Amino acid sequence: MEDRMKSETNPTYNGDILVIDDIRDNLRLLTKLLVEHDYYVRPVSNGQKAILATQDQLPDLILLDIMMPDMDGYAVCEVLKADERTRDIPVIFISALNETIDKVKAFSIGGVDYITKPFQTEEILARVKTHLTLRSLQKSLEDKNAQLQKALDEIKTLRGILPLCSFCKKIRDDKGDWEQVDVYIHKYSEADISHSICPDCVKEHYPDLDISD
Repeated sequence: MEDRMKSETNPTYNGDILVIDDIRDNLRLLTKLLVEHDYYVRPVSNGQKAILATQDQLPDLILLDIMMPDMDGYAVCEVLKADERTRDIPVIFISALNETIDKVKAFSIGGVDYITKPFQTEEILARVKTHLTLRSLQKSLEDKNAQLQKALDEIKTLRGILPLCSFCKKIRDDKGDWEQVDVYIHKYSEADISHSICPDCVKEHYPDLDISD
C-alpha cells in the first residue's frame, strides 16, 4: 500500500508524511491531497500502528487526529516526544475538537500546529509546507552546529603539550610521524597557513635588505 502513496509525478517527492486518522474517508482524502502535491504519504488508522510506523521509518512530519479509540492523538504524541529518536518530528494535530483547552493541551505536549475539522485544503498544504521548511532549516542548523563543534574539538587538540624537535622544529603526530609544523596545524585545525618572514629572519638571511622603514 505504501508504494502506491508515493507521487508518480515527482519520484523525489517533497517530504515523508505520516497521516494518522481512524476515519477511513479522512485518511483517503488527506492522502490523495498530499500525494497530488508530490508528498510521500504513509496512512495509518490507529495510534499503536502510528508509533510502530514512525519508529520503523522516521517521517519528516506527522498529521495526527486526536479522537481515536484505544489510544488517542494526545497519547501518541506523548510517546513520540518521550523518545529521543522521534521527539523532533513536527506533529500537526487535526481534530474536530475546537475548544481552547484542547488546543492548549495539543501545544503543551509538543504539537507544532492545530488544524480544526472540517479543514480547507489550502490550509493543510500551507501549514504542511511551512513546518517542513522549518524542520529543514532546523536540521541544517543542527548540522552546522555539529560541524562547528567538530572543528572546535580538533582545534583543542593543539592546546596540549606538543612534541617539537629542538633542532628542525618538526612536530610528532599521533602516529609517531614527524612533519612540518604548518602541515600539522592544517591537518588538525583545517586552518589555512600563509608564509611570511619575520624581521629577525630578514636581518639574518637578507642582511643587505633595508627594512628600517
